Amino acid sequence: MDLTINLKSLEFENGLGEYEREFTYLRSRSADLTVCGCGHAVFLYNLQQYLGISNKSHLQGLNVGILGGGNIGKQLTMVLLGVPGFRPCNISISTKRPETLSEFSRTGVQCYYDNGKLAAWADVLFLCILPSHLPHVCAELRSHLPAHCLVYTFTSAVPLHRLTLLLGHSFVLKPQYEFVAGNSVQMWLQHNQVAKSLKDKEVVTATCPLSMTGELKTQWWVCALLYGLLNICTAEGLGSSQALQLLNEIFQTNLSTGTFICQSFVNSSCASTLTNSEEPFPWIHLVDAQTKQTPLSSYLSGHKALQKCISALYSKTFSGLSDRKCEMKE
Repeated sequence: MDLTINLKSLEFENGLGEYEREFTYLRSRSADLTVCGCGHAVFLYNLQQYLGISNKSHLQGLNVGILGGGNIGKQLTMVLLGVPGFRPCNISISTKRPETLSEFSRTGVQCYYDNGKLAAWADVLFLCILPSHLPHVCAELRSHLPAHCLVYTFTSAVPLHRLTLLLGHSFVLKPQYEFVAGNSVQMWLQHNQVAKSLKDKEVVTATCPLSMTGELKTQWWVCALLYGLLNICTAEGLGSSQALQLLNEIFQTNLSTGTFICQSFVNSSCASTLTNSEEPFPWIHLVDAQTKQTPLSSYLSGHKALQKCISALYSKTFSGLSDRKCEMKE
């Protein structure tokens, strides 16, 4: 609870000069970025979990690694613990000060300081660290990351190409956000925790990657995410037809919305070798998927109904979100 509400002399803005007041919008922008980042990360987790129909995850759950115990790492952990069916034993956090995460340890989350151990264990690894720490952390991760581990980074100041070089790992997702003018300042500041924000339907709608109404815009992130799911199918040894069937089932597509086919993801030449074949899709380099026009970006932009299917699944991700095991000391 904000004790300064209606007490103007104690509010943050009271001590600011006229020039400084011009920058108060940065508070909402920071909150916007945190909520969107965590929301999109949880959407990624849910989609990977859906793919568990064909692998171990439907029995054991995905191993989720969070590297960094600062604000982003804590907020993401809280949201994940509120996802229906999520088990605390499926999340581990590596941080230099694991003793500060006792609120999570008590729920069954493993908290320690061993970045290499975390990387070797994780199916998806969220990097929640400062850009200045990245070279040292990447050096620790480099020889431990399994090929199937999807690395998702919140470190926005480091270019994607440099990050993949530092990690020696190309299976990396890095959301790119573009700020635009908006009037949603209060929406981002009305909740003091991301887990609470993502229970607000207005906030969820504003963070939806394909129809964002807030002050953030994202490009190609959804396409890169779908290519990432395709890579997971390839790593599991699934044939192209089975992979497409899974994706169409997950997003509940049909002929009227635009069903995923081979040509949705690869060029015609490659698609011709996969159609009516049990060969897996080739491994997709996610750097290209996030920086260049692809068959999928062209396909998705032309199917508004398919975009609605993806957006509906995004909203559904947070429909059962609870505060269970998510309370933190203010």
